[in-house]
Amino acid sequence: MSTTRRNKNRGYQQLLVWQDAIELYGLAYSAVRGWPFELKKLASQAIASSDSVHRNIAEGYCRRTVREYLQHLNIALGSLGETLSGFIAYSRNGQIERSTFEQLDTLIFRLENRLLKLVGALELKRDANDWTETLVVRAGLVEYNADPDVTHDLELLLEGVME
Repeated sequence: MSTTRRNKNRGYQQLLVWQDAIELYGLAYSAVRGWPFELKKLASQAIASSDSVHRNIAEGYCRRTVREYLQHLNIALGSLGETLSGFIAYSRNGQIERSTFEQLDTLIFRLENRLLKLVGALELKRDANDWTETLVVRAGLVEYNADPDVTHDLELLLEGVME
């Protein structure tokens, strides 16, 4: 897979939250792909909820407004919660190995925290009127608790390097 074709609309591919979400989809798919027929509906739901996370990060980014981007990031958080809840249930009922659950939970926790921090930082920019409605910032990057993950994603968003 290549993400070398770049333009302003494909910039989400450089975001750590999107990269984590792609990894989550792969882990979720691997965790349920061998399930028996009677569990196919649950497997399908697990795959769909994990798939929704990266799709909403991308769609919100491509909408090009802060309001819609934040809305889609919050939808991604909801899908992430749905994914985690399903895998907690599968783990407690012996449908997936404990080690598989631990791998998923670790990644979901990291992704959840990155998304929450990104949402919070974007809300601060929005509330300070420090953002235009086209994802082009009027001022330079403000450090948000010096979190390198959020700083990485905000730098990409705010500096418009995805062109």
